[in-house]
Formats: sequence, structure tokens, C-alpha cells
Amino acid sequence: MHETASRYTADEALQRLIDGNARFVRGEARFPTVQKEILADLAKGQHPYATILGCSDSRVPPELVFDAGFGELFILRLAGNVISPEVMGTLQYAAVHLHTPLFVVLGHEGCGAVDAALAAKHHGMAHPERIAMLLDSILPGLDGVGAHERTAAVEANVRWAMHQLRDTPEGQARMAEGRFKLIGAVYELATGRVRFLE
Repeated sequence: MHETASRYTADEALQRLIDGNARFVRGEARFPTVQKEILADLAKGQHPYATILGCSDSRVPPELVFDAGFGELFILRLAGNVISPEVMGTLQYAAVHLHTPLFVVLGHEGCGAVDAALAAKHHGMAHPERIAMLLDSILPGLDGVGAHERTAAVEANVRWAMHQLRDTPEGQARMAEGRFKLIGAVYELATGRVRFLE
């Protein structure tokens, strides 16, 4: 079940996300309506131009934030946009079978998982076992981040996820091929703007 490559380059895909977010912020989003023709075409296969690893937070739905239609984005969402073996496998599927040229790690301001990790790190706050396991996935990326540096912590968490993706043989091979781009971003809750990281 090998899908065909995206019709967009990584840079073109990134520009589509930037343009879509700009429409969203201006209140000019073109949220799609369901049309039978679109659904029938998508039933034949998917060709997303970007893969997004985002947080489960209900205030940050990537399809709406980027004003994307059906079949345009391949999305994974879990608290704190953390990396796990299952996430790695899903991202590898997107690379190998869907050939998405652009991968985005999308964090957001006010991330509860990142805040909880900061509280555990600096104040020894205890959490139930499964939440503690989730926070253990975030903590290594928060070295050097102060207890009250919430924005810096969110950015550090995004960069930590990116580091983990780049630091795999598959990630390094794809980067070397030049057909793959990995970028970090942070969603601003108050404005709706997505800020892409350098």
C-alpha cells in the first residue's frame, strides 16, 4: 500500500501552512464543507503535503489553525507533543508511505503537559504514574529552563522532539536526501498565530 509522493516540495508545503494560518488569524479561513466528490477522491488514497506532531489540547486543532482541507495534513496529537515508539512508527509511515515532504512539531503556549513537567522538575510535584511517564518524555528537553520560563519551556520541548526525530538513522537519511524538512512551531493561544522557530 505504497502511496504516491506529494505534489509539493517542503518549502511549498511550509508556505501553504503559513498562508493558511494567516487566513485563520485574519478571520478569512475557508473551512471546508463536505462534498461527495472530495470524499470519493480521498477514498482512493491520501496525499497529505505535511505531517504535524501536535498537542492534544482542544484549543489547537491543526486543520483549523492552518485552514487545511480534508486529506491535506497527516496529524498525530498527544499531550505535550511527545515522542514515543508509536509516534516514531507513525511518523516513519508518513515518510516512507505517504512521502510528506514537511514535518512540523507544533507546540503551543500554555501547554499543561509542559507546565506539569516544569512543576515536577523544579518543585518536585508528584503526578499519577501514567502522567509521570508522559512527563518523563518531556523533562530531558527542559535542561537549563527556569521554573517560571513557560514560553522557553514550550520552545525547548518542541526542539527536544525535533532533536529526537533528527537523531534517528531514518531521520538523518531523509535529511541527507534533501527531500525532507523538519521544522518547529509554537501556536499563540491569544492571537491564533503560529510562530515558526528558526
